[in-house]
Amino acid sequence: MAKQDELVFLPLGGVGEIGMNLALYGYGPPTHRQWIMVDCGVTFPGPDLPGVDLVLPDIRYLATERKSLKAIFITHAHEDHYGALADLWPGLNVPVYASAFTAGLLEAKRNFEKSAIGEIPVTLFTAGDTVNAGPFSVEGVAVNHSIPEPMSLVIRTPLGNVIHTGDWKIDHEPSLGPLTDETRFRQLGDEGVLALMCDSTNALRDGVSPSEKDVSESLRKIIENAEGRVAVTTFSSNVGRIRTVAEAAEAEGREVLLLGSSLKRVVDVSRDIGLMEGIKPFISEEEYGYVPRDKVVVILTGSQGEPRAALAKLSRDEMRNVALAAGDIVVFSSRAIPGNEKAIQDIKNGLIEQGVHVITDNEALVHVSGHPRRNELQKMYELTRPKIVVPVHGEATHLTAHKELAEQSGISIVPRVRNGDILRLAPGPVEVIDEAPHGRIYKDGSLIGDFDEMGIGERKKLSYVGHVAVNVVIDSRYDIVGDPDLVAIGLPVYDDEGDDMEDTLYDAAVGAIESIPRARRKDLDLLQESVRRAIRATANQTWGKKPVVTVFVTKV
Repeated sequence: MAKQDELVFLPLGGVGEIGMNLALYGYGPPTHRQWIMVDCGVTFPGPDLPGVDLVLPDIRYLATERKSLKAIFITHAHEDHYGALADLWPGLNVPVYASAFTAGLLEAKRNFEKSAIGEIPVTLFTAGDTVNAGPFSVEGVAVNHSIPEPMSLVIRTPLGNVIHTGDWKIDHEPSLGPLTDETRFRQLGDEGVLALMCDSTNALRDGVSPSEKDVSESLRKIIENAEGRVAVTTFSSNVGRIRTVAEAAEAEGREVLLLGSSLKRVVDVSRDIGLMEGIKPFISEEEYGYVPRDKVVVILTGSQGEPRAALAKLSRDEMRNVALAAGDIVVFSSRAIPGNEKAIQDIKNGLIEQGVHVITDNEALVHVSGHPRRNELQKMYELTRPKIVVPVHGEATHLTAHKELAEQSGISIVPRVRNGDILRLAPGPVEVIDEAPHGRIYKDGSLIGDFDEMGIGERKKLSYVGHVAVNVVIDSRYDIVGDPDLVAIGLPVYDDEGDDMEDTLYDAAVGAIESIPRARRKDLDLLQESVRRAIRATANQTWGKKPVVTVFVTKV
């Protein structure tokens, strides 16, 4: 170990926000650090990003460090931890280590999206395995979460051991393993833990998360007592929940229908690696209509109000072979991700209008979180006994609550870290020593770029004020030839006096040109700008808003 070697932590996503998790660990002198990446996730756009499909972490910092990046480790296959990998890996081209389930989902997703990106070579890596990557030795440790094969990582370096928890909880009776390996974490505590980088999602919630077993029993009772159809919507990656519902349906002599492409991909991958053993085949959509109402259960996507998902289509009665009726039950076996509440409520209203009974976790125990509450966090401190706790995976309110809890629990060093901060863990004082470029980039269709490159700002403006296009042709004497063409999109049809809006704007465009002396019309840029200003001013006068205006002037 050279004197100037340092161990640093650099989050480029997921610290100060929910989702888009991406963490870098660096070792070596500041000018020649070697890096590993943990997770590479996305977040999803809200209505403030019209047209955007996915939001990805900005990894431009790695452009200068690319040759020093040794490996990428994926803790589990939730979109906020692995969803950006397919789009960002080609610019990195380093070994990827992930579980069989994660690797299978990555490949299935690539095939479904018909991605032009070639296959990402994934080395299978799971709890108990150890991989050497540059100066780092990385071991997987089993934890429980709401998805198959999650793991925490122990990152060993010459300056100390770091535990990166990923997403986890302590559930002694999950519907699908593994259990959180408390024995291994205690052994790691005995070995010595420099820093614990720990999930903060539920740091505001007291106590211990309910067990998945309790949810399973509640869902079984709902299915057992239902007189009509039962539809259960959950996160497509929650294989344990899918198994629970399928088993409960079979116990009551009901057939099961899967709806939603992502759900079907997850189940296919789960079958391939043996996670669906004992579950009988599901019926097809074509068979659904022939099954009596009290003999069917539907498991479907759409728990977050996605307008094109199966549940949204059912709420609008838009599916060809599948429908619900008065007296049927829809169970939301999920939590509302912040920002999705309005879309989810719209779907509930559509279902209720059809006479469908909606059950959420307000009415019954039909969902539990996959993240640790405060008592579980304290248990992790007791097991690992870290010198440093770094709250990650959460918004400011979660990170601050986690910091206060750790300090109350006797952890003396709990630094405040946000995306882009380069935190020195060792040697010397634990502190933020620099800031790296960071932010967000956007996937829009098949293209990826920043806010301006994707035209998102202009698109937002168009969504508020519309667009007017004008084409004017002038002759050699600089008189208007024929009638200018004008098209208004997204503007009101009529102005404040009831006249046709396009006619009003047309008159403004012609008037602007005719008001300019012929000698000055040689300046085509002047003509364009005069017409643009006249249209915006007229629209503002009659409508109260200024549209985006594009003017073409052609001389013949």
